[in-house]
Amino acid sequence: MARAEAYVPTDRTTPTRSRDRAAYDHETVHGILDAGYLCHLGFVRDGSPVVLPTLYGRVGDRLYLHGSTGSRPLRMAGQAPDPGLEVCVTVTHVDGLVLARSAFHHSINYRSVVVHGTAYQVTDEEEKSAALDALVDHVLPGRAADSRPGNVKELAATAVIRLDLREVSAKIRTGGPHDEPEDLALPYWSGVLPVAPVYGAPIPSDDLASGIPAPAYLPAR
Repeated sequence: MARAEAYVPTDRTTPTRSRDRAAYDHETVHGILDAGYLCHLGFVRDGSPVVLPTLYGRVGDRLYLHGSTGSRPLRMAGQAPDPGLEVCVTVTHVDGLVLARSAFHHSINYRSVVVHGTAYQVTDEEEKSAALDALVDHVLPGRAADSRPGNVKELAATAVIRLDLREVSAKIRTGGPHDEPEDLALPYWSGVLPVAPVYGAPIPSDDLASGIPAPAYLPAR
């Protein structure tokens, strides 16, 4: 059977406003996820909503998130007798500040992904090891092979949860401001101020041995 190339919209992934900005194809969703490394993990704890920032990595149609074994959401995702934690994961990139002639029409250009689903704790050691490598490489491709892997003690203190990409949507805004026709003659500047991440020059550790150069996979300035 051919693999679907788009996620199926649901009530939770269909915007109530600006539906034309929504996208469900794998290329768009995966591209937005792969362009970042910080997500926000939302879940309910003791009847109250909680949102935590954390790193993530994507492997195919799965997201992996990690943390301490003492972390509440990671423990909840593996809690017996009913393992699994209902979560919402979001990733957002700000691409520009949209400045309109009126305060009402100011906006931002952005790319975002929202994922709903049930997260499960990863217990298989091979999958856990591969997931941790993916997390490191997601932040900086090539780094996992260029660092010491976790030892038994470190792996025992680290928990990983898995979230399948099934109920997923992307939303994107591009372009300039949408001013009202009667405001076009107003004497206020309007347009877009682009926003983009910038990498600085690598700063070596104070205790780095001499003769070890900065690796070639570090982003260019």
